[in-house]
Amino acid sequence: MLIAACFVVTACLLWLAGEVSVAASMRPRRVARAGVGAALLLAAGGLWWPAHALPMEGTLAAAGGAWNLVVWLPGLALAALGAAAARAIARQHWLGTVGAAAALLAVAYSLLMLALPGLFRLGGNGLFSVGLAVLALAVAMVGLFIRLESPAAARVLRATAALVAAGVLALGSAIAASSPAVGSGTPFAVLAVLAALAGVAGVLLAVLRQPDQGQAPELPVRQSRLAIDGLTGLPTRLFFEERLAQAAKRCDAKRSKLAVLFVDLDGFKPVNDSFGHSCGDRVLEQVGARLKAFGRGGDVVARVGGDEFLLLLPGVSSTEVLAQAAQGLIESLSRPYKVEDREIGISCSVGIAVYPDGCDAAKLIARADVAMYAAKRAGGTRHAFYTAAMDSDAQQNFDMMRDLRQALANNELELFFQPKIDARSGKVTAAEALVRWQHPSRGMVMPGQFIPLAERSGLIGPLGNWVIEAACKQARAWRDKGLRMRVAINVSAYQMRQEDLVDRIADALKRHRIRPSLLTLEITETAAMEDTRATQETFRRLGELGVHLSIDDFGTGYSSLAYLRKLPAEELKIDRVFVQDVEHSADARAVVDAVLKLAHALGLKVVAEGVENPRQQQILVELGCDELQGFLFAKPMTARALLLWAIGDRTESAVFRNSLFGETRDGSRIAARTVASIASRAA
Repeated sequence: MLIAACFVVTACLLWLAGEVSVAASMRPRRVARAGVGAALLLAAGGLWWPAHALPMEGTLAAAGGAWNLVVWLPGLALAALGAAAARAIARQHWLGTVGAAAALLAVAYSLLMLALPGLFRLGGNGLFSVGLAVLALAVAMVGLFIRLESPAAARVLRATAALVAAGVLALGSAIAASSPAVGSGTPFAVLAVLAALAGVAGVLLAVLRQPDQGQAPELPVRQSRLAIDGLTGLPTRLFFEERLAQAAKRCDAKRSKLAVLFVDLDGFKPVNDSFGHSCGDRVLEQVGARLKAFGRGGDVVARVGGDEFLLLLPGVSSTEVLAQAAQGLIESLSRPYKVEDREIGISCSVGIAVYPDGCDAAKLIARADVAMYAAKRAGGTRHAFYTAAMDSDAQQNFDMMRDLRQALANNELELFFQPKIDARSGKVTAAEALVRWQHPSRGMVMPGQFIPLAERSGLIGPLGNWVIEAACKQARAWRDKGLRMRVAINVSAYQMRQEDLVDRIADALKRHRIRPSLLTLEITETAAMEDTRATQETFRRLGELGVHLSIDDFGTGYSSLAYLRKLPAEELKIDRVFVQDVEHSADARAVVDAVLKLAHALGLKVVAEGVENPRQQQILVELGCDELQGFLFAKPMTARALLLWAIGDRTESAVFRNSLFGETRDGSRIAARTVASIASRAA
């Protein structure tokens, strides 16, 4: 009866210790500290109880209650130290894994010697048995406090750890009780006290698990209901800002430092677009669990909206430590996420701001946000520390985005066009539309300066719509003047995921009376290889519409030949990187030759872009390239200039020829050959 009670009480106390520790860690600092302290006392009680389920043996029993008290108190202290060491291992606290493990094993060994002397009378295998018992107890104790990405799995682990630890201690008690050297006696009073303690701990656990309670000491009442994000269980920005202000005051008093990390997921939007928002929510839940597991005892993790998160790291010692922490965070969040039967891969960018680096605590989040965008501009999946120069960049980007919105609203953008030339006949086959922005104060702004900003701010959709409309309108204008010119436009990965892209293209073609075959959509290899439901459906519908599809920047991504074979594309564009090296590099020539053979085997035409001299042209023609594009033939030009260039209007040629062909070699020869052949292309 006593052994069974020992097992039940020990298991309950240890399980409650683990649950209270986890629930308390997400509360305000003072509540968290008190909760963790209560958890350690509960664990200590669970470890301490079996030692007193049996009376002391030999001289200890003869010494009476005073000596028992002397032995009990160190035993309780040893148990509490063991619980603290186990929690330090599980949370990777400052104590360090090796030191904590050694401390835990030493404490467990001492506790077993004191509590379960019967284990040392098991014959020749006594030391081995004690070793196994100590190891089982140590591992089980660590399992009480460890955090996993899955909350459900963590709960199961904590329950299992409590049962294992209770079983080890109950077994030792049973062995000791069967020893003739042990006297009789049953301390049911101690059992009653511990049972009452378990009941109080259960009430404490229920209170800590209430999402709207426990923040009152450090949060205003009006904010308490907004303190926890319902999806991830993380605190919200309101809670984070409150804790940041308090931490900054402590930094001022102690002359220490803290850091704010702004985390934004890379590639999360396609998850929602491709698999639905319910799948995206499951990913965010796992992100929240990983962030909780990543944080230390004093760290604060919060979700500030969408796929953005904040971390508050107090007690910062150096930027090197912060860099290591940021890299570890990126690696953690970049591991695949399992949702139902699929694995989803995303990454993150991290911006870091340090206090008191010459600013108020209220500006830290904004600084970390600016640094995060700097990390994204550098390619993403990396971290960046805030610097003063970023403020200027951020202000310039803000001003540019404001002006771009006005430019779209006021139709201030313009399309320039660069011809594509048939490699053997020299005939003009098409013209690629390239958007330009004549800014009132900045002058000509190139796409590389504002397209990335448009993608981050959500303006890429309206910008893409404007390009589709303007290209179809220009194709109609050329057709009315006798020039039957296919127009190519670039389509972003974002647009390929839009469900209404095909409908908008079809409407524009119908409205301007343009045949679908006279419109080419150039899609980057990376976007084309997105094996997502939304992208595949868009490809299928575009093929059914009859537009001309081209895979752009081919050779720079990671193509699947099986997937490429299924796409309704009609041509590949070799990236200019290979074209520029084709006359000097055997490797580049081999790549171009391989792409040409592959494309022709699949029935695709090949366009080489970036052709700048006759030698490059000669090699590409010899290798069998179908079409060429580059400065050798013409630079990008306005729609009117292209019309004049194509039909050979000599009356106005002097107006644009020097500016258009100043760097073009053999331009007159190519132009003459093109003019002679353009009549056959005009309908």
